[in-house]
Amino acid sequence: MLGSLRVRLPLVFLAGIVLAGVITTLISVRLFQDYSRDQTLTKLRREAHGIAVLYARAVDLSYGNVDPKTGKSNDRKPPTFAAPNLQLATGDKIYFVGPGLFPGQGFVGLDHLPPQTVDWISGKSLTFEFVPPGAKRQFLGAANPILVVDPNTKQSTTIGAIVVATPKTDVNSVVTPLIERLAIAGAFGLLIAAVLSWYLSRRIVRPVLQLSDAVDAVASGRYDVTVPAAPGELGHLSSRIAEMAHRLGEVEEMERNFLMSVSHEVRTPLTAIRGHVSALLDEGVVVDPESRHQSLETVEAEAQRLERLVGDILDLAKLDTHRFTVLTEEVDMAQLLDQAFERYREEAERRSIDYRQEVRDRPVITSDGDRVLQVVGNLLSNAFKATPDGGSISLELAQRNGAVHVAVEDTGPGIPAEARERLFRPFVSGSAGGTGLGLAIAREISTALGGRITLQSEVGKGSRFELVLPADSDES
Repeated sequence: MLGSLRVRLPLVFLAGIVLAGVITTLISVRLFQDYSRDQTLTKLRREAHGIAVLYARAVDLSYGNVDPKTGKSNDRKPPTFAAPNLQLATGDKIYFVGPGLFPGQGFVGLDHLPPQTVDWISGKSLTFEFVPPGAKRQFLGAANPILVVDPNTKQSTTIGAIVVATPKTDVNSVVTPLIERLAIAGAFGLLIAAVLSWYLSRRIVRPVLQLSDAVDAVASGRYDVTVPAAPGELGHLSSRIAEMAHRLGEVEEMERNFLMSVSHEVRTPLTAIRGHVSALLDEGVVVDPESRHQSLETVEAEAQRLERLVGDILDLAKLDTHRFTVLTEEVDMAQLLDQAFERYREEAERRSIDYRQEVRDRPVITSDGDRVLQVVGNLLSNAFKATPDGGSISLELAQRNGAVHVAVEDTGPGIPAEARERLFRPFVSGSAGGTGLGLAIAREISTALGGRITLQSEVGKGSRFELVLPADSDES
């Protein structure tokens, strides 16, 4: 179950979404914690500054004031904004660091912190973390100095510091509602993502499963399968599978036809050989030397026919397995064409075929002479099979544009455009009784020699096969 693409694909989607959600949540919580801390410290600094200013003014009014009528010091009482009122207004704890603020009044209700808690003498505003006396929790605090101006020297003196603090847990507790909301949003998002992943995975996997069924059908030997259409890369894969199934069907059909053709081709000479050998063995059937000699010639001809058939099959097998050997030697193309031409002169005379040879150039190339002769022979053999008695066949040799051209032209029935490419495939024969190996072997050999075979044909008028070889290249 877990190995199915329909299950694994949604799980991969969900795993990616969950991972992204967790990372995003952690980053968001961290950023919000930092933001809350900064906002809290800003608030504490603002409150500490305001309270310190209030106490500094109160201290200024409580000291050094002399009544001009009596000449006595006019000491005032502490201000009415005592610590409990300020703490109630701010919601934070207020502490004092330093000596007493008002004569005989102690710290005016402010809790006192040890001098080492913060560097109040420096006269700078500071933020810090600390544990107040008697408390167990960590606090965030902001200290602001109390500056008193001497009326005589006009110089400021730090007489202590106001510390405004709030528990650190209160700052962190602000993040808890955010986490809860993110968890709820994440749960809903995960549910929506799960439904969407399931839907998309089915959309994606459905054509893949259909392609898998089509491939299974092809593997079982059914090539007439219907491959579903799909968009994008799957569409390209669908078209290739459909083409593969069509080609495999063609190959199977060609192999079936080939086996039937080969069976017929082999059975015919074997039947002739067996009949003549039986006649030679039976006493009284073949008695005169002339008849005996004719029977032996028939046996030899049929044996040579079998040898050619086996040779063609072996050549094709070597070409398919890339075990075909090509030699390099100087080849006189004009002399080679004379040799190929003479092989079919007798057949041309017997069938009243207008058989001509035209040599425009006499190039000498570096190639494999026997293989070139084999290709030309295959083209001539194909032309004689296609040309009716009384027709015409021409063999031409020319050199142009750095290449040697050997053309075989006939007046056969011609080849339709849609059948020209198939004609060069193995097991496809354009004439009755053929094995369909000649042109396939000729094309493969020409490619191995660094050349090619072209075909021009017009139905009802004939065909022109042309072997093109490099004029001065070695084996390719």
